[in-house]
Amino acid sequence: MMFRFRVVLLTLCAAVALGACGSSSKKKEKFAYVERPVEVLYQQASRAMERKRYDDAAELFGEVERQHPYSAWARRAILMKAFAQYQQNDYDDAVTTLDQFISLHPGNKDAPYAYYLKAMCFYERVRDVGRDQDFTNNAVQALSDVVKRFPQTEYARDARLKLDLTFDHLAGKEMYIGRYYEKYGKHIAAINRFKAVVDNYQTTSHTAEALYRLVEAYLQIGVIEEARAAAAVLGENYPGSVWYEDAYRLMRRNDLLEPGSKPKLSSKELEKAEKKQKKEEQKKLKDFGPPTIAPPSDGPFEESINSPIESPDGRR
Repeated sequence: MMFRFRVVLLTLCAAVALGACGSSSKKKEKFAYVERPVEVLYQQASRAMERKRYDDAAELFGEVERQHPYSAWARRAILMKAFAQYQQNDYDDAVTTLDQFISLHPGNKDAPYAYYLKAMCFYERVRDVGRDQDFTNNAVQALSDVVKRFPQTEYARDARLKLDLTFDHLAGKEMYIGRYYEKYGKHIAAINRFKAVVDNYQTTSHTAEALYRLVEAYLQIGVIEEARAAAAVLGENYPGSVWYEDAYRLMRRNDLLEPGSKPKLSSKELEKAEKKQKKEEQKKLKDFGPPTIAPPSDGPFEESINSPIESPDGRR
């Protein structure tokens, strides 16, 4: 009985192993090395891209570069491969491919696009402020590269807008940690976080709150002059804001107001000004939309890529 059980077990194991080998061989067979003319390979890859079979497209564009590494098609294929990987959210692979393109063709006319797509691979993975911000930091670096290297391009214009959002995200992370420290009485640690927002992210939406929290934290540890200074900066830059009004009440409650002091603007006036600013920003975004993610067209190749391919006997 035991012998029969072992025989059955071995048979099952062999069947599983053969099945796995069969599956693996099929996968290898699908993309086995078969030398083909560069135009044929490129058109097959383009068709796969059009049908949104991005995995196949990436493999086929990779074959173009592998089989014809010194052709003009290879350069274009690297970029298209990165785009296919980006489309299926294989961001790490896309970044690797884009780094290859940038290393091989730093002065190419499509280099701005390569840098921009690399930045998007990080930007689209920016995480919630409560989590690690590695992707946000990488996005800031990559977007800054686009702005610094190609300042007059449409990619740089969009990168600047996205940089504002990523800075806002990083400031939000500092505020998240600062509020946590303040909640548990770690006022010095909280003050350091709020000061980082004021010093490093002055143009973000978190600055007014950071100044108020500084007033609050300084008062809690009895550093009156620093609280006054933070309140003065808050009043000068964000008059009438909710955070300024809260700071004003806090200072009055502690008898720290200068004689004759009063809020500079009402909340209603501030709300009206903010609505006007938001409307202007939305108009700007509408007038200058983000650049197309798809790679720029490659003029010299358009006719070759889109025209029917002749078979060896001359038929189309």
